[in-house]
Amino acid sequence: MRRLFYPGELTPEIRITGGDAHHLARVMRAQLGAVHVVAGTDGRAARMTVTAVARDAVTLRLDSYVEDDAPARAEVILVQALLKGEKTDFIVQKAVELGAAALHPIVTEHVVVRYDAKKAAAKTARWQKIADEAAKQCGRLSLMHVAPVGSIDSILGDAEIFGGVDTTVIFCYEGERMQSMRAVLRTVTSARVVLIVGAEGGFSPTEAARLTTVGAQPVSLGHLILRAETAAIAALTVVQYEFGNLDV
Repeated sequence: MRRLFYPGELTPEIRITGGDAHHLARVMRAQLGAVHVVAGTDGRAARMTVTAVARDAVTLRLDSYVEDDAPARAEVILVQALLKGEKTDFIVQKAVELGAAALHPIVTEHVVVRYDAKKAAAKTARWQKIADEAAKQCGRLSLMHVAPVGSIDSILGDAEIFGGVDTTVIFCYEGERMQSMRAVLRTVTSARVVLIVGAEGGFSPTEAARLTTVGAQPVSLGHLILRAETAAIAALTVVQYEFGNLDV
């Protein structure tokens, strides 16, 4: 069932407006008495019944809370270098489906695309819209946050990522020959994992050295050469699998 998101905590009665109301009323043709699953900002979801439909708003009554799935063993944050064309759009969508809590798009040495401030803001808004739509479609209980486009310097200086309590940072590096992702993940006990994936061409030796210096662990995705978008999805899938976040 397609999930709706309410920008607040769920109460006995809520009023949905904006794009979700339009989708309910005009696209899904919501009828009085129809039941929908709605998730609030507190991470809880409930079955709610439509009690009123107007041109720009839909009112719903809370019937019962939906039992949460088992919490993820670790929160996963994806830091992704910008890719050419619409490949970043694709990764945003798949990151949501694979359970990432947040995505930080960044510019690295091998990134080909360059955005001015206005274009970067527009891209971020687009990616957040893609993420929100994917979350509704796949039935998540929470939305994935898409951060503004940053740089590798901004990530290296991000105290939440590299100074966060109980956080492990790993990055996929084609120059790594000793540590597989699987081997590293099986030693991790942190409550949060930050996964950093490069653009076409990966990370430069200088970038890899800087990441390692601040505590990130380089990992290999194997001997085959993966496209950048394949590497991101493969890496995120491996992380979620190893932590049991894909279990039934």
